[in-house]
Amino acid sequence: MTVSELNRHIIATLTPVLGPGEARSAARIIWDDVLHYTPAQTVIRGDHRLEPFTQENIDELLRRVCAGEPLQYAIGTARFMGMDLKVTPDTLIPRPETAGLVDLITDRFGQRADLRVLDVGTGSGCIALALSRALKFADIDAMDISQPALDVARENAETLGCNINFIRADALQLPSGGLSEVRTSPQSYDIIVSNPPYVLDSEATEMDARVLDHEPKTALFVPDSDPLKFYRPISEYARKALRPGGMLFFEINPKEAAAMSKLLCSLGFVNVEILNDYLGRKRFATAAV
Repeated sequence: MTVSELNRHIIATLTPVLGPGEARSAARIIWDDVLHYTPAQTVIRGDHRLEPFTQENIDELLRRVCAGEPLQYAIGTARFMGMDLKVTPDTLIPRPETAGLVDLITDRFGQRADLRVLDVGTGSGCIALALSRALKFADIDAMDISQPALDVARENAETLGCNINFIRADALQLPSGGLSEVRTSPQSYDIIVSNPPYVLDSEATEMDARVLDHEPKTALFVPDSDPLKFYRPISEYARKALRPGGMLFFEINPKEAAAMSKLLCSLGFVNVEILNDYLGRKRFATAAV
């Protein structure tokens, strides 16, 4: 099978499952991440005949995707802000909107050096790793309650050569202190960032089955009765742990933007802002001390 034939085969196989637009996007990811072909090379080398084992490997990957597995889990990696990150069902697949959260931080702090940063609920490590590469000589702590997720994040850090302090801790226990590895003294951090679980249980019916069946539910959902379950303790901790001029950055559920702003103001934060993502949704909350 030639490169052109395999490309048509990938798109034709995935179109009934993902739709034509996503199938073409998935084909580009497969060529880039698995076969290491750029879009231009798939055209230039269109007549190049591939080895049979290459087609067999791609057919197995397509079988997994057609069976409902997210493409990134089938491949084993996800692209985020120029990084190829290992992902497993123990970690969420990084989303494009989360890159906007990183951009907010680097826009405001990118010219400063020696910052102390805490990433709460690091998952694959995508936020902490992106900040480690973007901020000068930053001292970064990244915490998660899931040891398997931390193992993935640590492997990503080693692959990328990033020096990050990974901590197993519960975001719901931050205000109580007593966490030996998390800095509990006042004014410990310049930046605290988190993309915690924020999808309401009632929103599950609106979600793709690939997400519901494969991505970790504990990293996605919160009860409808307590939508700010994670934001409240993280904010209370940040109010004490941030240095003067330090900032708190959240990715949020757009439905809870008003409640998020009210919470941050009630805790004494200043310059509280709700900001839109690239699709115009109220996706981020920022606040300063």
